[in-house]
Amino acid sequence: MKFFQSLLVAPAVIGFIAPLSASTTNLNLNDSSIYAQESNIPSFDSIYSSDWSFKAITDLATSRGCLGSIPNGNISRFEAASIINSCLSNVAQLSEIEERLIEEFNPELALIKSSVDEIETRMSEFEAGVFSPTTSASFSVDMAIGAVDGVTTEEKVGAVYGYQMDLTTSFTGEDSLDISLDAGSGGHLSELDLNSTTGDALIVDGIAYTFPLGDKTTIFFGDSMDGSTLYSTACTYGGPTNALDDCGNYSSALAAGKGTTFGASYDVGNGFTAALGYEGQGSSSSGLMTLEGEDAYGGQIAYSSDKYGISLTYGLIEAGTADTTHTALNGYFTPEGNFPSISVGYEWSHDNSAASSADESTHYFVGLMFDEVGPGTFGAALGTKTPSVENVDDQLMYEAFYSYPINDGMTITPLVYVKEVTGGDNETALMVKSSFSF
Repeated sequence: MKFFQSLLVAPAVIGFIAPLSASTTNLNLNDSSIYAQESNIPSFDSIYSSDWSFKAITDLATSRGCLGSIPNGNISRFEAASIINSCLSNVAQLSEIEERLIEEFNPELALIKSSVDEIETRMSEFEAGVFSPTTSASFSVDMAIGAVDGVTTEEKVGAVYGYQMDLTTSFTGEDSLDISLDAGSGGHLSELDLNSTTGDALIVDGIAYTFPLGDKTTIFFGDSMDGSTLYSTACTYGGPTNALDDCGNYSSALAAGKGTTFGASYDVGNGFTAALGYEGQGSSSSGLMTLEGEDAYGGQIAYSSDKYGISLTYGLIEAGTADTTHTALNGYFTPEGNFPSISVGYEWSHDNSAASSADESTHYFVGLMFDEVGPGTFGAALGTKTPSVENVDDQLMYEAFYSYPINDGMTITPLVYVKEVTGGDNETALMVKSSFSF
């Protein structure tokens, strides 16, 4: 019997023998018929010190080493049966007097055994319905309140939330099946990087299976995932907004939302890695890698160390009859001492179907992270909020935030950002996000 099962079985048995608090286990007597079904209703009549069975039970407890079970004063038949069960549970041979005791208290012993078996059956059913030992679940909730003032928004306070549940299972100890379920209110504070859906609906935000192929290669496939899932983009900045948390990889990161995804990465060694990614419309009638379907292909080479890193990323994304190529260069540097890490990214894109005056676009980003500012982390960044088309003025975004951990499962993050808007006033926002993980 498993230890956890024993903890649940014990209270049931103790209920029968509370005065003695004697522990009971299954009585296992070889080639014996002592547990034959009886129609008699067990009696709670007392066993007196003058009865033969009382002296026999006392001798049994002494001879079998169950000294803690020696009765004092009158005992009930159930208490007597409990002592017999405890002392003879692992006995191979029985004496004549012990066999007589078993026959005498057969109804009570049968009821004790039946109670224990029923609890074990229920425990087996319970264990069959819970998560496997290799399955884990983690949960996170983001709640934000703030105001945005700009051309299309008024300075009114709004509140939103996002919820995420991640399930992870391993079948070999080296692989991983990951499922992400998301919900959220969306709406007013849309610039925040929250899990949000229309109407608070709970959706499957991503599902992927990842496994090793040899010592250096990793493979994944799934749905509603980024094709860049196995990329190692050189960036240490992690901001709370959608616009600047891509580190300058606006399109080359293959977040095209095509549906079906798969990819591979290879550990070259000495800090170097290489990766490939793909997205396609496998759930539609267009199919994967067909003339009718839209596909996205990408690749990356990267180097990373404790102090610095660099990555070069390429992507080709199809949309209808057009396709666009994207190339991004990223890097980070983490100096020693109380200096911030700096991350930079620059992406240039070419639209093969656009007119010559608008076939090029660029996107860039610079971010600073101070890991130890008091008990929390301070970050600041600037960059283009979307790629800037050739011969058109850049529209920049600036942000600053401070992430303060209340405890291991709760973090408070105040944020301010300014976003430039063409032909109007800049959009300014001030908000606070509370994050819970459990």
